Amino acid sequence: MKKQAFITLTAMAIALSTVSTPFIPYSTQVVAAAEKAPVYKDRSEIPDAYKWKLDHIYANVKDWENDVKKAEDLANAFTKHQGKLGQSADSLKKALDDYSDLMRVTEKAYVYANMALDVNSANADLQKLADRAEKMYTLVSEKTAWMQPEIVAIPDGKMKNLLEAKDLAAYKMMLEDMIRTKPHSLSKEIEELLAKSSPLGSSPTNIYGMLSKDVRFPKIKDENGKEVQLTRANFVSYLESKDQRVRRDAYQAYYKSLIDFQDSFAQTLAAKVKADNFYADVRNYDSALEASLNPNNIPTKVYDELIETVNDNLPLLHRYISLKKKMLGVPELHMYDIYVPIVPSDDKYIPYEEGKKMVVDGLKAMGDEYVKVLAEGLESGWVDVYSTDDKRNGAYQWGTYDTHPYVLLNYQGTLDDVYTIAHEMGHAMQSYYTNKNQPYITSNYPTFTAEVASTMNETLLFKSMYAQAKTKEEKMYLLNHYLENFRSTLFRQTQFAEFERAIHEKEQAGESLNAEAIKKIYLDINKKYYGKDMVSDEEISMEWARVSHFFNYKYYVYQYATSFAASQALAKQVMDEGETAVERIQKNFLEAGNSAPPIEVLKAAGVDMSTSQPIEQAMQIFEETLNELEKLVNEK
Repeated sequence: MKKQAFITLTAMAIALSTVSTPFIPYSTQVVAAAEKAPVYKDRSEIPDAYKWKLDHIYANVKDWENDVKKAEDLANAFTKHQGKLGQSADSLKKALDDYSDLMRVTEKAYVYANMALDVNSANADLQKLADRAEKMYTLVSEKTAWMQPEIVAIPDGKMKNLLEAKDLAAYKMMLEDMIRTKPHSLSKEIEELLAKSSPLGSSPTNIYGMLSKDVRFPKIKDENGKEVQLTRANFVSYLESKDQRVRRDAYQAYYKSLIDFQDSFAQTLAAKVKADNFYADVRNYDSALEASLNPNNIPTKVYDELIETVNDNLPLLHRYISLKKKMLGVPELHMYDIYVPIVPSDDKYIPYEEGKKMVVDGLKAMGDEYVKVLAEGLESGWVDVYSTDDKRNGAYQWGTYDTHPYVLLNYQGTLDDVYTIAHEMGHAMQSYYTNKNQPYITSNYPTFTAEVASTMNETLLFKSMYAQAKTKEEKMYLLNHYLENFRSTLFRQTQFAEFERAIHEKEQAGESLNAEAIKKIYLDINKKYYGKDMVSDEEISMEWARVSHFFNYKYYVYQYATSFAASQALAKQVMDEGETAVERIQKNFLEAGNSAPPIEVLKAAGVDMSTSQPIEQAMQIFEETLNELEKLVNEK
């Protein structure tokens, strides 16, 4: 996933998203592959070739400290523009130029400190750096909080003239976004107060993080009867066990541990939802959904149509679940059976060097230039490959405008790890092209488009591998893997989105969000999505407590589903049209950043997300893939 940096569209606050990996399919052979992966206890043991080069951002900590001081000085000096923004195009341009310079250096310093900590979280010196960066970010947020209200207060006629000024062309998109939020902008004093209150609004997120760490899981017995410690990290690997008893034991033990804390989790989630609804209400939005989508100029109908269209196509998911039940040969299919591979694989460990080659070869459809840059990036300090005990879990792409992109991995040698390389390098390539072609102020592409390039890469890799598959078993394995992408992204993330909408609407209506109420909402939605062939075990009603996105963000997960649908359409165009599609996608999408509303960016690339058509097209692809797998299964 792309780890969002600073959102420069509004100046009332600096917003950062430190998100974990999305709910993409877990490897079906995690345990087998991990046994052959390199094991490093300490970062110093990892060869430099497999560590990212943060000295490409700052040569040393002293240089970083100089930029932190510079950011704070620029933030304090920025107040000289207060009261002058509406005087002329020249005065507004000077302020926005200074704002761009301030945000650029702030982002660079913040990213460096946090990336350094992410790969070495036990290091006390790096913890201090991250704390220092957080204080810098808070100061910058407070010192710039006045800007949006002042811009919004400029009379409409005068603002119309300013938008037509040639000198302000680079800032037109930013200004238009601010103007669009005019009905939701408040006085300078209230904006400053809200900026200072942001730590209170984020308290549920912090509490969830600590609460999750406090949950302790019991030991279970593995396939050989040996007692093993169940953890948050290995939970899914036991759900992939071929032994249903192991799957059931892991499932029940895990969720029993969450149920023991259900009231605490529920109160934490309720507090997060209340905060979302409160801030939406204060800013005169009809709902937290509108408040979340409005800054990126996304109509709420996009969210609603996603849920409606996926609901209309749930019979396809039910058919896939029925096939799973048949191929597993179980009398009842339970939620703890969902991760079990229905097609055997060869348990092969894929060395990282081989995984890189698979990705480079698999993305040749994107053209020589794209593949050349990607291949060079994989060899030039962009990627941090292997795990240590104090390295952040998951995977992401981050970086700064002034350097190349960076990718964090925790590579274990599974096929999904190879797909993760393709995914994160998709983000990296979009960042590379955007930074190369956009000024800083429009370089940070919004979340709505952030997952498109990454999942498009995954799809193109699948297409390449499937075209080269030689055996029926290999084809079936790849088809099932692709179908799992649909299930875990298009269907599952929409399921999450529907749940998120339901709990916000319930709280907004004044109804209680206690543990039993939340569990019932989740269980009812889960039953609807998985159908009659799935036993929706009661324990699944607590699954929301392990989905960090519900506690960290508002109305975020739907974008995984919309992005996935868009990526399927674009990948199909690349396969069908070749170079013509690649050029269109590169110019109108990969290079676009935030130079136009995200709906318009995708439309120019060849997919119209303002309609349900891309979702329907993705469902057609899902059905065609399911047909192909069923055909192979039924072959004698």
